[in-house]
Amino acid sequence: MKFVPAGVVPFVALLLLHRRLVAGRVLLVNGPGAGCPVNSLCRSNVHEQTRKQVALLNATAQDLFSLYLKCQGEPFSSETDKLCNPNGVYFPPFRVNRTSEKKEVMVAMYKLFAFLNASLGNITRDQEELNPTAKELLDRLHNTTKTTRGLISNLTCLLCKNYNIFQVDVNYGESSKGKSAFKKKQQGCQVLRKYVQVISHAARILLPHLSPV
Repeated sequence: MKFVPAGVVPFVALLLLHRRLVAGRVLLVNGPGAGCPVNSLCRSNVHEQTRKQVALLNATAQDLFSLYLKCQGEPFSSETDKLCNPNGVYFPPFRVNRTSEKKEVMVAMYKLFAFLNASLGNITRDQEELNPTAKELLDRLHNTTKTTRGLISNLTCLLCKNYNIFQVDVNYGESSKGKSAFKKKQQGCQVLRKYVQVISHAARILLPHLSPV
């Protein structure tokens, strides 16, 4: 399997500029700014808001995956373990734990949710094409994407404010564009199943670190 090469994603651009998904990458419409933004860009309740966003993503991940499966029909419903095995799709490694430094945890979280945001864009685009009448699924995908983007903005702010970090290498998996309908469904299934596994671990690791510095 071929992966899209890693690229440096400027934090300021992700926080301030409009984004759009093309071929599995988050692309910037305008050029990036220089350095971190001023601290005033962080909301006063940024830690609490970030905790709530992570908790919400964790609480809704399994339902999103189950609804996705339901809308894909057979053979995905009856052969879930075989067709949705996440070992067949790229997902960013997540090797931090509760004893890791807070800075390391925050960077790992940013990489995870930046990848997830791009993947959700791919999946949503495919489902709008393959299942245009699946309103509940499309609404869930859009809402999850909205929450993920808000979380990325908050992580951006915290990394800039607390560690003066404004660039992180993020590896995005391959796009589903141009694949068959079956392969598009399968890739979405694999990514969402892996997401269910990773988000619960990520929530356990991140939440204790979300206290004001």
